[in-house]
This record gives sequence, C-alpha cells and structure tokens, in this order.
Amino acid sequence: MNYKILVVDDEKSIMDIIAYNLTKEGYNVVCAEDGELALKTFNTEKPDLVILDVMMPKIDGFDVCKTIRETSSVPIIMLTARADEVDKILGLEIGADDYITKPFSNRELLARVKAHLRRLDVLREAIKDNLTKTPEEGSVTFGDLIIDFDRYEVFKRNEFIALTLREFDLLKFLALNNTQIFTREQLLSQVWGYEYFGDVRAVDVTIRRLREKIEDDPSKPRFIITKRGIGYYFSTN
Repeated sequence: MNYKILVVDDEKSIMDIIAYNLTKEGYNVVCAEDGELALKTFNTEKPDLVILDVMMPKIDGFDVCKTIRETSSVPIIMLTARADEVDKILGLEIGADDYITKPFSNRELLARVKAHLRRLDVLREAIKDNLTKTPEEGSVTFGDLIIDFDRYEVFKRNEFIALTLREFDLLKFLALNNTQIFTREQLLSQVWGYEYFGDVRAVDVTIRRLREKIEDDPSKPRFIITKRGIGYYFSTN
C-alpha cells in the first residue's frame, strides 16, 4: 500500500531530509511548515501517519496533536529539539503515539514509522475481514465494557469509546491476560515491541489515558488496577 505521511517541521532543512528519506522508501509525503498549515493539510490530504515537530510558529505541535485527536486516531510521532521529559510525557498525554528527540538518525525514524504502519495494517485488515460479522462475534464483555478484538472497537454502556491504536493494543493485551500482573518493562516489551525506543513512563501515561476513557472514576479504577511496586493488571471483578 502506498502510505501517505504528513511531515510537519518549521526547519525546512530537517523537513526536506525526512521527506527525502521517506520518499526513497516508497511513501507518499506531504509537508507543512507551521501548525496552522499542518491542520489544513491534514484535513485535505488525510494522511496515514503524522510526523509532528513540537516547537512551531502559529500553532505548536501539542495543539496540533490535540486537534487531530478530536477526530482521528492516526499514528502521530512527535519530534522535540529538547531532551525534556516534560515535553515527551505531555506529548503522550495528549494522544501522541511516539516521540523522538532531535538530533535523530534517519534509520531510527524509519524504524518507528514502519512499526506504526504495520500496526495500522493490522487494524485495517481486521476491519476489512470483519465487516460481515455481527457485533457479538469476536468480542468480550466485562460488566458494561465491551471489547471487540476483531474490529478494534470498545464500548461502554453501548457508547463507542475512541481509542488510539496504542491504547487499544494495551487494553487488549491486559484484557486477554486478565488478572495477570505485568511490570512496566513487560508491558513495554509486549505492547510497544522491541522497535520502541522509549521508556517505561510511556506505559504509565497510556494507562492514565485509558483509565480516563473506560473507567467511571479514573482515581478508583475498576478494570485497570495498579499493583503497588510491581505494575498493572486487568480485573474481571
């Protein structure tokens, strides 16, 4: 499939290098040099993945990410010029799937792009293969929470809950292995995969986002439980 990737960076030299390497890999690349143009381009071009710089004129990368997340779960990789953990965690909290710190190698960026697009492939194939299924098939119910593993959909009291691919993958893994406790390192390895270059704080942030979406009271979770000093598990009680 000829994927379309939106590259957003106000440093034209960096944007051009990224675009060149992605094009060389066979991707269809569109570019934007500021946040305002990024949102317009996203809406008109409908990219499969976004590479998004944090520090930009007009609208910064965080606000662009938040706006995209209001309507789309497309994979977003954020770029930051600082090794500031606040930037990284904030990006994950507002819905980014990944982050990478400048300067970075083109090989590393391409590895992350390919990893996210592979996961997107799995989602699209699941949807295509299950168009004729009834809602009950391929799904499990935990109280008022329904997880449809085949369609990559989640419902709470019959109301659809929009999750990013990463959030769904984490929920699916925990639910399929319910009551089993996993450390942050184990979840990073099993859900993010070997190709992920981040740290365990990404797990905590994604857990927090999931709780905000599926729990009645995120501060007193019913489904995703913290085992103090160890990690997390999915409760069926």
